Amino acid sequence: MTAKRKHVPKRIQSKLPKHAEDIFEKAYDQAEKRYKDPSKRRSKSDKPEEVAGKVAWTAVKSQYKKDTNTGQWKPKKASTKKTKANK
Repeated sequence: MTAKRKHVPKRIQSKLPKHAEDIFEKAYDQAEKRYKDPSKRRSKSDKPEEVAGKVAWTAVKSQYKKDTNTGQWKPKKASTKKTKANK
């Protein structure tokens, strides 16, 4: 399974839960394919790997939050916002 984790930075592999690593890898792979063509990127000078890394981190941060005391990434609490359907 080591090859599957090829894009997650080694320095944080022990800090991310497996699910967060899965999110990172999937988002990275999809973004790398999507932004391979420079015309698809905001900045033409950015490399596809840089863009893919930014997209992957955004995907992880949408579901996880870093604990500032431990450095571990924890799932965000589920939203409790009421919608019209819930009222």
